[in-house]
Amino acid sequence: MSADERRHGPARRHILRAGAVTALTAAGLASAAVPGFAAPGRTGPGRPRIEFGRPHEALLGSAYRAALDNLLDINTVSYDPAEYNQTGLMTDPPGVFIRAGGGYEQPWTRDASVNSWNAASLLSPDAARNTLWSVCRRQDDGTLIVQQDNQWWDQIIWAIAARDHHLTTGDHEFVTDAHQAALNTLRLNRDRHFNEEYGLFEGPAFMQDGIAGYPSPPYDPANGSSFVLDHPDADTMMCLSTNCLYYAAYLACADMAEVVGDRAVAGELRGSAARLRTAIDSHLWRPEADSYGYFIHGAGERVGQLETYQEGNGLAFAVLCGVASPGQTRALLRTTHRQPRGVVNVYPHFSGFDDERPGRHNVIVWPMTVGMWGHAAAVGGRIDLFAQAVTDIAGLQRPDGRFWEIYNADTGAVDGGWQNERQWESEEDQTWSATGYLRLIHQGLFGMRFGRGGLRFAPSLPAGWGPVTLRDLSYRDMTLDITLTGSGNRVASATVDGRRTDTVPAGLRGRHQVRIALA
Repeated sequence: MSADERRHGPARRHILRAGAVTALTAAGLASAAVPGFAAPGRTGPGRPRIEFGRPHEALLGSAYRAALDNLLDINTVSYDPAEYNQTGLMTDPPGVFIRAGGGYEQPWTRDASVNSWNAASLLSPDAARNTLWSVCRRQDDGTLIVQQDNQWWDQIIWAIAARDHHLTTGDHEFVTDAHQAALNTLRLNRDRHFNEEYGLFEGPAFMQDGIAGYPSPPYDPANGSSFVLDHPDADTMMCLSTNCLYYAAYLACADMAEVVGDRAVAGELRGSAARLRTAIDSHLWRPEADSYGYFIHGAGERVGQLETYQEGNGLAFAVLCGVASPGQTRALLRTTHRQPRGVVNVYPHFSGFDDERPGRHNVIVWPMTVGMWGHAAAVGGRIDLFAQAVTDIAGLQRPDGRFWEIYNADTGAVDGGWQNERQWESEEDQTWSATGYLRLIHQGLFGMRFGRGGLRFAPSLPAGWGPVTLRDLSYRDMTLDITLTGSGNRVASATVDGRRTDTVPAGLRGRHQVRIALA
């Protein structure tokens, strides 16, 4: 994202440096020797270690360690409470949150949510909680809401991340406030951006704030702005990814409503979710292609027309959010196109882009997108596609071992892509590139499924990768050592401390051994 892409939202917020770093360092919350004042990451028993079978350790294991460094060390930073703690719910300690990346000093709503959902709520729950609250505000009546800007379509993913944070951590104090913030945000955007005729939410696609993510129209070649909403009728598009996230957000809010005892609201939300899923299936599913389309034009000369491009995030969310049926999941996993270095944001090239000049949000690899796609492949039972996604991210060129924002889909080289007739930069140390890989390992390979009662597993272990062991994983009040043997995604046996069970109960404490044999 560029300054041009951001300029219509809230002003970019900066961590206060003068004076603040001295106080933070004195308090033990920051290191003046680390650029950006990154707080020390978790070390010792709280920092997980992974061991792959040979020959995969060198590639896959090193990428995992680099991803941990990115999240826990490089991008966990101190913040200015006056700027970010406007809810009064952030805590010190730890006095840190997770920024969007090396080129971005703050979290944005989508980055805060994705990084928490991907990995941070498990690996660094206190920092994740602070990060989620840093993008919320209090309204005039004192109630909570996700910060309001003109990128409304990406606000609702916060609800999904908040529900996941509660399931992962068991933080009941958090979920009471999170339910309020998520529901207020959902209701406001329902009032402002819901198309009653189609039964779909309007707005651009998830993380596609740059106009290079769209064909013409809505892209207007005479318009020099890179920000999507500066182009005609972009605000009325009805996109696959955004509507899948709203479906999941309805269910997330319903779950949180049940936790706080509001069953009537939970029932209403589940009904709205069911109607939205029907609308997505009716308007966006393409039976002739065994896949979903990208978006429907809501206004202009092509009003009502479905654009049939393949949206990587949208297809992944259709599976992960439960929009696609089992049959649709099998079909779209079979038909989705992959470029040489990974599934791309949108395929094929729009007019004006090609392999030599790929669009910044078009036929180009964002590792976060590959992470979502790979997890969807695991959920859909395609271990081959899952394995490809893991190796796609691990095999991207990473100068100095760092995770970058965007890569060329043909070569795997760092490449920010083209937009508005110029080459753009790819930022270094992009957090969601790293957490996308962590998601693949924790939720894909090990198949971690977090629930109120504990942790279950649905692993996907490619042949030849095992045995794989994840040691020193902190989960709630316990430390887990988890070993996978065999291959495949059918659990032949599962034990916790030698006893056959498929669940690690949430109330355990201390260290525990989990062994899962796959067939």
